Amino acid sequence: MIIFRYLCRELLGATLAVSAVLLLMVMSGRFVKYLAEAAAGDLSAGILFSLMGFRLPGFLELVIPLGFFVGILLAYGRLYIESEMTVLHACGFSERQLLRYTLVPALMVAAFVAAMSLYLTPTGIERTSHLLTADKTRNEFDHLVPKKFVATGGGRAVYYAEGLSDDRSTMHNVFLAELGNSRGDTETDHQIVTVASEGVQQIDPETGLRYLVLRDGYRYEGVPGQSDYRQMAFSSYEVLLEVPRLRSKASEKLQSMSTAALWKSEDPRERVNLHWRFSLPVLVLVVAILAVPLSRTNPRQGRYAKMIPAVLLYIVYLVALQGVRGAIEDGKIQQAWAIWLVHPPFLILGLFLLGGRNLKKPRKRGGDGGADKGGEHVPA
Repeated sequence: MIIFRYLCRELLGATLAVSAVLLLMVMSGRFVKYLAEAAAGDLSAGILFSLMGFRLPGFLELVIPLGFFVGILLAYGRLYIESEMTVLHACGFSERQLLRYTLVPALMVAAFVAAMSLYLTPTGIERTSHLLTADKTRNEFDHLVPKKFVATGGGRAVYYAEGLSDDRSTMHNVFLAELGNSRGDTETDHQIVTVASEGVQQIDPETGLRYLVLRDGYRYEGVPGQSDYRQMAFSSYEVLLEVPRLRSKASEKLQSMSTAALWKSEDPRERVNLHWRFSLPVLVLVVAILAVPLSRTNPRQGRYAKMIPAVLLYIVYLVALQGVRGAIEDGKIQQAWAIWLVHPPFLILGLFLLGGRNLKKPRKRGGDGGADKGGEHVPA
């Protein structure tokens, strides 16, 4: 039990350290992306940390397996370098015992990853989608400053409001200038100027398009420098403010589906996402079996001798899983369960490497009998 606690402490300590560094790298890249969108005005700065919190489970489900794999290599590699593992083996601690002791924390890590992939990650993606939609709905009015011109619609429209209501839902005395498409054979864009007593922002729930609904005003349309302007009075007029950027809404919707909903589905794209979520905990157990033999290190080789080949093997494993998943989503493979065919080759490789030492025959050394045999006919 003392050896078990010692190995678990070394293993989990290395796993936490490696996972923390990897998580910091991944989250920093995503935070910089969100920060750039906020600086461009496409995202409210107030929701940045909420977005990162909701996306955290999705980062952890991919970072933790790699962190655990590298943690085994580092922890056991140190024991081999400092001859502690040699002492354990000399005291009767077998390779099978080492694997059994390793699988106990591996099951704990696999359960943690399963909680991320099966529940927390889909919930986080769904909350992220709702948060972005809500921010998109109120983005313009939350940042609108009365008596200041605001550009929108890809720079082809500018609007101005003399005042805002207390709940910031209605603009008063609105001025809107737009650049429309060219009329006739002329290449000059015609200009549309609209003035209204008030304006309210609305979003179409089906298309996500954002409109400015103007009430009680006038609309003037024409080409600058020409006299054929058209004037129109209206009681209600809707103006498309911008065409939203295309997002992978189908992919986000698929990833945000609950595990129970995916279980009941018969669609191959949805079924493969279900198999993917269950594959991540299995990935943890397989890489644990792979890491135990790969952590064997000769003190003369150095602690990091097998680190690069081992990490490359992990990358091949993960890329193979994602490749089969993508092929199923694209319709190239019809059976969603085909993703499980990726695990057995790496499991067999790990078991083969684990038993490789036992397959090696010990070398025979020449003893005293050999010396006597060679010296039988030596003359006196």
